[in-house]
Amino acid sequence: MFQKQEYACLDPKYFHIIVKGKRDITIQSKNTGHYWYLRSTGATGNLAVLIYHKHRCSHPYHRHGQSSSLEKAVRSIVQHDRFQLEKDRRVAAAM
Repeated sequence: MFQKQEYACLDPKYFHIIVKGKRDITIQSKNTGHYWYLRSTGATGNLAVLIYHKHRCSHPYHRHGQSSSLEKAVRSIVQHDRFQLEKDRRVAAAM
């Protein structure tokens, strides 16, 4: 279960918060438009938070990874955004 103070890492300038519950959160990155579903498993260690991802609303989620905390999961999402945006820049430059 996510604790109330853990939600502080969900910057509203960076994410649209779609659904926020005690065990799961659905967010959308304002940078890439990608959707993320984060699920608290109640476990400890690296399996505490499961991370699912999709590129468009109509796509199905796929497992992206896991994390030991909500904050670390959010950092992973930000890193993924940076990677994706850099990849998009390289593709655009090659055209």
